[in-house]
Amino acid sequence: MGEKRRAVPGHGPRLKTVMVLLALVLVSINLRPAITTIAGVMNQLEDAFQLGPQWLPLLGTLPVLAFGVSGPIGPWLARRLGAGRAVAVALLVLAAALIVRATVPVLLLPGTFLCGMAIMTASVLVPQIVKTNRGTGWWTGLCTMGFGLGAALGAGLVRPLEHALGGSLSWALAVWSVPALLGAFLIQRSGGGPTSAPAAAGKATSAGNATSAGNAASAAGEAAALTPDSPSPAVAPNAVVPSAVVPLRKQRTAWAVTAFFGLQAMLYFAITSWLAVFLVSEGLSSADAAALLAWFSLAGLPASLLAPVLAGRPKVLRVLGPGLGLSVAVALIGVLVAPSGAQFLMVGVLGVVQSAGFGLAMALVVIRSAGPLTAGRLSAMSQGFGFALASLGPLAAGLLHTWTGGWEAPFLAMAGEALVLAAAGYLAIRGPLVSIETPKATAKDNPGQSSTPELVP
Repeated sequence: MGEKRRAVPGHGPRLKTVMVLLALVLVSINLRPAITTIAGVMNQLEDAFQLGPQWLPLLGTLPVLAFGVSGPIGPWLARRLGAGRAVAVALLVLAAALIVRATVPVLLLPGTFLCGMAIMTASVLVPQIVKTNRGTGWWTGLCTMGFGLGAALGAGLVRPLEHALGGSLSWALAVWSVPALLGAFLIQRSGGGPTSAPAAAGKATSAGNATSAGNAASAAGEAAALTPDSPSPAVAPNAVVPSAVVPLRKQRTAWAVTAFFGLQAMLYFAITSWLAVFLVSEGLSSADAAALLAWFSLAGLPASLLAPVLAGRPKVLRVLGPGLGLSVAVALIGVLVAPSGAQFLMVGVLGVVQSAGFGLAMALVVIRSAGPLTAGRLSAMSQGFGFALASLGPLAAGLLHTWTGGWEAPFLAMAGEALVLAAAGYLAIRGPLVSIETPKATAKDNPGQSSTPELVP
């Protein structure tokens, strides 16, 4: 259901737009520390939480498993509460889970699973809110950069926080509930619904660079209150959705977007779960390995911001998907063969191309959707199925390392997966537009577009 627009005394449409964007960025920052804080202190959990070493691989996989099973919760909750309120509820649950798992050792595993469910519930609604507010590629870029920033902050600050809090690992993990509560307040305050002014962040780009995130209102009842937006640059001006509503599961572009999202997520979680362990085996100290894990996320921040913006340029988009997959494969081989002294450079390169892949995955959900309803459902599908696939990444990499006793097999397998990622990116970009919305509703949301689009070749 659409968000109800709420007038805030003294707040013009432009200020409300800024509030929505700020809230979305803060929400995005909150959707990774629950994972990377645990990864950064994995070697301390046995003593601090009496967790046997046989449970550590499961602990690393639990959040991703939760992502895979909880994809439908976000759209379901949004239909009843509105997208903004649904995200606020998810962040409140995340804050509670962060506190419970850190303060009650026996609940570390179920608390981590609940964190994953809350993260997924909020995550699938971010593209829908971007689409509803007609946000440009800068919106998607800032949100994906927020994911990377949150991951880096979680990995890089958990140990300093532990020392600052008197050596308490529990409180160093629980304190991340504070930004989650702040994010819940801001997204609830902003409402997450559409504004009547063009997306403020989009002012930074020319009209030719606007993405299809600016296509639609959140519901037919609000469509009249929104100004028409220009067609997506990734889609020809005469591009349209199919004349009849086709379920997502029967649309090949939806599956290509899902495959791209899942494969890049599978690589991300495999890398973040085992990179520090690999670096220690190469002779680095635990502190240096943890610092390089944080560097992996920090180095990718500019790429996660710029990839969705560049995706708005058809000529760039044509090569971006396949090119990023190939680049990830090369970077993985580089990390595998590089000496210890060169790992800062190689891990940084890997962070750049991996983060750009995530930024493109989020952008594809927006720019390959006909409207906000489609964006919400495609987001749930791509992240739900995608994260279910991604849950195999840490487990498969760990098993390959155990079976072979070395790191060549895991890294070569990940490089091969990156080549499949390149193929999925090609198909997602070249396929027809995804839509589960009626042509009539789509025309109302996109008054300047005709009814027969195709992707710009």
